[in-house]
Amino acid sequence: QVQVVESGGGLVQPGGSLRLSCTASGTIGSIYVMGWYRQAPGKERELVARIDVLGKTTVADNIKGRFTISRDGAKNTVYLQMNSLKSEDTAVYYCHAPYLRNDYWGQGTRVTVSS
Repeated sequence: QVQVVESGGGLVQPGGSLRLSCTASGTIGSIYVMGWYRQAPGKERELVARIDVLGKTTVADNIKGRFTISRDGAKNTVYLQMNSLKSEDTAVYYCHAPYLRNDYWGQGTRVTVSS
């Protein structure tokens, strides 16, 4: 069993920054790819960014240059540094940790960008 826990969401003004953290734990080895998804009200869940154990990243076009994903592979921990936040970044952000053909998700952390 894998437990996935996110933290770091909150309310921030447009142009501000937040850093999200996610740790996957349990009786597991290294998770090859971990990522962040988000779901805004009334919209589908979408990929924000993901990173593998070698540091290779995939980043959505609408956040390139503003968000950075990183990880501490040995601890199955990923981070999402979000800068220059916009109102359209408002969503619940979910951490995804696929492991041994199973999908594990965190409970989500809410990010609200508003003045």
